Amino acid sequence: MSLRDGLPSSPADPASAVPCCLGVDEAGRGPVLGPMVYGVFFLPLTMSDSLLRDTHHFDDSKVLKAAVRSDLMRTLCTPGSDLHNECGWAIKALSARDITAGMLHPTTTYNLNAQALDATVDLIKAAYAAGVNVQEIYVDTVGPPASHQAKLQRFFPTAKITVTKKADSLFACVSAASVCAKVTRDATLEVLSEAKGELSKDGIMGWGSGYSSDKRCTGWMKNNMHPLFGWGHECRFDWGTSKDMLDKSNGVKVEWPLDDDGETSRVTDFFTSADKDKESSELGNWFGTPAGLEAF
Repeated sequence: MSLRDGLPSSPADPASAVPCCLGVDEAGRGPVLGPMVYGVFFLPLTMSDSLLRDTHHFDDSKVLKAAVRSDLMRTLCTPGSDLHNECGWAIKALSARDITAGMLHPTTTYNLNAQALDATVDLIKAAYAAGVNVQEIYVDTVGPPASHQAKLQRFFPTAKITVTKKADSLFACVSAASVCAKVTRDATLEVLSEAKGELSKDGIMGWGSGYSSDKRCTGWMKNNMHPLFGWGHECRFDWGTSKDMLDKSNGVKVEWPLDDDGETSRVTDFFTSADKDKESSELGNWFGTPAGLEAF
């Protein structure tokens, strides 16, 4: 996770700093390839709409062209620009490997909603730790808005929290967070693609967007599937697309035997009499019989 605070140097007491609003959004929740990236964006309350909406025309990243998103991110990262001077942002990337490890945990499943909540909380805590006086928090919902908002409110009881659908279109700070998350995810995919030699000279990735609905993505997965290991760390193995390809295509079926060391005992074995030759009546079998001191 990285935090880039462009606001004036934070005082020792965050409460005396400029009141700020903070937006949270993600990119890459649904694709089978690549990371899920969460982003936060914060700036003074009084500047949110005027700077982000009126001056720079931030909007939901999905409705902005890639070139526009890149230009906004470039301005945000350019020292001396108004966005760089007045705003702060942070991202947290959950790799496909991280997501898969949580979803396929052998005992307790760490599902995507729980991973998303933890990423959100970590990012907001980082902003507070940096001395940002966060007064209002706006979040694009994960699951039912009411329950998600209640969970966040328990972590940050002093902030005014709004969790709603389409927050990336309704609130400028969430729009900006969505741009930070989307640009970061796209850059990550490009790096992964280049490392695999899948990036063409004109910058087009062989696996497309990474979404199952993208024919380039599913085509790449079919052509690059290892029958035993599947794919590399760019793939989410718990997704239906990857499971189906491994199960229904030419994937090798592996059966993992359960380890049986022969020493496993039942709890009730510790409370039975050591003298197994004692006769037991039908009434005793029904209601139980004393174990006797020798059992202890």
